[in-house]
Amino acid sequence: MSERSPTVSLVHELSARDARRIAVRAQLLDADRPSDLFELVRRLSFLQNDQTAAVAPNAELVVWSRIGSSCPNGTVTTAFEEQALIDLHGLLRLPEDLALFTAEMAEWPGLGDVPAWLAGQARWVQANTAFRRDILEELRRDGPLTGKQLPDTCEVSWKSSGWNNNRNVVMMLEMLVQKGEVAVAGRRGRERLWDLAERVYPDDEPVPTAQALAIRNERRLHALGIARPQGTASPGEPNGVEEAGEPAVIDGVKGTWRVDPSHLDGLSGARFRGRVAVISPLDRIVFERKRMEDLFDFDYQLEMYKPAHTRRWGYWAMPILSGDRFVGKVDATTERKHHVLRVDAIHQDVAFGTTLTAKVHRELADLARWLAVDLVLPDR
Repeated sequence: MSERSPTVSLVHELSARDARRIAVRAQLLDADRPSDLFELVRRLSFLQNDQTAAVAPNAELVVWSRIGSSCPNGTVTTAFEEQALIDLHGLLRLPEDLALFTAEMAEWPGLGDVPAWLAGQARWVQANTAFRRDILEELRRDGPLTGKQLPDTCEVSWKSSGWNNNRNVVMMLEMLVQKGEVAVAGRRGRERLWDLAERVYPDDEPVPTAQALAIRNERRLHALGIARPQGTASPGEPNGVEEAGEPAVIDGVKGTWRVDPSHLDGLSGARFRGRVAVISPLDRIVFERKRMEDLFDFDYQLEMYKPAHTRRWGYWAMPILSGDRFVGKVDATTERKHHVLRVDAIHQDVAFGTTLTAKVHRELADLARWLAVDLVLPDR
């Protein structure tokens, strides 16, 4: 009997163009637009529920950039209010996905070696057992409630060098979300409403933690198309995908990647059909800046936290995608009082030409139509 040859892991060798196209198609930003909100969220895994609304809230803007104005503005908000989408750590997910998190919540702060900062949080919760019970009892009796409606009966205040110092109710609520005891149940204006998790989350059987983490990595990679095994850290959702998918290298880009093999077909020729898209600065395709630079060689930063005089592109400058390349930024603001989408500048990283200019203007006109305002373009 002959000996078996050792298994050799195929490493996909990708051109930079192919890698970009994988990323664009995975994020549903090619010409084959989706049409259904929930299928869109299922493919993207989540929508970041950021409330900054210089043009529109991020989650709504992400949906518009994929589906277009045929999906009414406010659809995401309605789905959230009806708990057809659930907020977990600031990310809107389908209720069916919560089973991938609840086993990990039940094990909080975790099994085995727990990071010191996380162990410190668990000790703080333990030191404030009566405070935790007071919050749960208030929610059970009167929830959902805002944080301001809940009593601060803590015995040991939360200590922080940052802006969370002594914000005891907020910090306890956040940790009770991690424990799976409390959930965000909606919003009242800009304030979150809190309730018992058992009233918000579906009563589905938890997926065991190790299996759930593997599934989450696979789903993250499917949504991104191509990613680093270990991405840069970010709150709410990792950027890395561990060992999901298959190994890949990209011509001209250092290091190894993981690619979802289901995205490898149809990258070249007429089978890839791109389009022009104007996207949120918090869009997943540009959210991890290092990945964006590696894949797209795109010079971009969100400048809303910079002093106005230091901004190059604007407070909420929206990247412009054309096909598989980012070609510029749109500095725009929705002036609701005047019922206009005011475009102060269209920054061109490459010369647009007549055709590309028309496509960008057409996309901005669709954005204004979706916002139910008039479009005001900069003077030429």
